[in-house]
Amino acid sequence: MRILGIDYGRAKMGVALATSSIAQPYKVIRHGSLEDLFKKLGFIVKKEKIKKFVVGLSEGAMEEETRKFGKRLKTRFKLPVHFHDETLTTVDAQKLALESGIKRKKRKKLEDAFSATLILQSYLDS
Repeated sequence: MRILGIDYGRAKMGVALATSSIAQPYKVIRHGSLEDLFKKLGFIVKKEKIKKFVVGLSEGAMEEETRKFGKRLKTRFKLPVHFHDETLTTVDAQKLALESGIKRKKRKKLEDAFSATLILQSYLDS
């Protein structure tokens, strides 16, 4: 099953892809509005033949906003949306990228995609 992992953010969003039991970073989507974001996601959903979304769920104020985003995602694409805990994924992604020797500029550019990868891989492993 082709699954898209999402690390949701108000201005940018990390995306990861799993076509088997392994998640891999896909890209970071910068967006100016939710409509802009859905247009960009629509292209990925079609191109990659996505069958399910896994959205990282944080705690606190962003939790409610992320749940609303997930509901709109489900309505827009008519695909299942699963939420998965994203606690500390950004910190873990930064640490792993640093340990793997990825240069700072590239690390910063793909940080959200790495976080989405950790969220999706954790979901796949559970």
